Amino acid sequence: METYFAPAERLEYKALTVEINAAVVNPVINGLLNTVSGLLAVLNTHRQILALNDSFLNLLGIDDPQKALGLRLGEALGCIHQAVGPNGCGTSTYCSTCGAAIAMVTCLERNSPWEKECAIQVNQHGTEKDLFLRVRACPITVEQQELMLLFLQDITHEQQWEALGRVFFHDLSNIIYALMGNSEIMLEQASAQNHAIAARIHRLALHLSREVQMQKHLNQIADADFHPTFQLLTIERVFQELGAVFGTHPATRNKDIQIDSAHGDVSFKSDFFLIVRVLTNMVTNALEATKKGGAIRLWATADETTITFCVWNHQPITDAVVKRIFQRNISTKAASGRGLGTYSMKLFGERFLGGEIDFTTSPEDGTTFRFRLPRSPRQAPGHLHALKPQPE
Repeated sequence: METYFAPAERLEYKALTVEINAAVVNPVINGLLNTVSGLLAVLNTHRQILALNDSFLNLLGIDDPQKALGLRLGEALGCIHQAVGPNGCGTSTYCSTCGAAIAMVTCLERNSPWEKECAIQVNQHGTEKDLFLRVRACPITVEQQELMLLFLQDITHEQQWEALGRVFFHDLSNIIYALMGNSEIMLEQASAQNHAIAARIHRLALHLSREVQMQKHLNQIADADFHPTFQLLTIERVFQELGAVFGTHPATRNKDIQIDSAHGDVSFKSDFFLIVRVLTNMVTNALEATKKGGAIRLWATADETTITFCVWNHQPITDAVVKRIFQRNISTKAASGRGLGTYSMKLFGERFLGGEIDFTTSPEDGTTFRFRLPRSPRQAPGHLHALKPQPE
């Protein structure tokens, strides 16, 4: 039979019915269909569906499994190219680039599991839409019958969010570039009276640019591998930046930040923006735990090898949260979707900067978070970090 990619032969109705009935009554296949939570279909060596679970039926948008039995994947899903080939799904020129078709053909040829991603345009109930699937085909022999298990994961929304994220960062970067350019002009033309405000706006624009660049980089790579830019800093400069960040911050409304700058002239080498990011989260958390009219404290200590930044507030952390405070999605706040602040402290402060973050808490003494840093950067294995100056 003619084809442009996958074998086109199918079982005739009588032989197909025998295989379907054998699959339906087989305890192994039944067990898989009832226990696998994702999308699962059982296919014969001609890539025809013999059985499928409820999750797969939901993806197809049908209630009666009989409507899908005997069909191939593209035909069951409603692929717009299913009728283009001379003998249905898998036989057109489009199919040679279809991830699902490639996974199934490779699985059958090599008799080994194979996984691919599949972008497929379908027409279901008169509506066209794009699906993005992760397809894993696995060979299996049941009572001397060679079959194929097809596991599908619908990652359409995940892929859409990734695309939207790229668009968002692109558009946001353009806005930030314009903001930085205008803030530079404002700083150059500012009067003596407005120079401090213009300098603060320019500094915050630089800070925002760095944050967006870092977040874009982290989103693009699976293991969040980031290379800090180390430079010579002082404690005073870090405190000045925090002052600019929280000078008009909503969290400081009716609250006070008491900064002890006794060791302000102490110098060390680290990534300026990562330090500010970690401390910003610490200060924000402390402010959110403080009642109106209250105050938090911020100070630093130093010895020959380390710098320690400390943030204190009067509120103790509950026992239920203490042991999981640095876990992602665990939060002391009632709202869901929080808990990223303390998680990011660990990620940036320890993994990227080689520091150490811990805390003490009690009803008597309140809560103090500590961020210890080496005064000279520790090179992570396999990472080479250049010491480059950062623009003021």
